[in-house]
Amino acid sequence: MSSFTDKVSGTVKQVVGSIKEEAGKLTDNEKLQAEGAAQNLEGKAEKTKGDVKGAVNNGIDSVKDGLNKL
Repeated sequence: MSSFTDKVSGTVKQVVGSIKEEAGKLTDNEKLQAEGAAQNLEGKAEKTKGDVKGAVNNGIDSVKDGLNKL
C-alpha cells in the first residue's frame, strides 16, 4: 500500500475503533469496548506506518535530486 492509503485506512480504523469503544462503554459491553480500543490502536499504528513511508520516500527523493544536481 502507498503511504496515503495507509494513512487513510489507519484513520478510518481509528474512527471506527473509537465508535466501538464508546458504544461498549455506553452499553457496558466490555468485549466491544476492548475490540474498539484494539482497533483504534491498530489504526494509529497503520497511520504511523504511512507517515514513515512518506518520510522515507521524501528522503529518497531528496537524495535523488541531490545526485542529479552533481
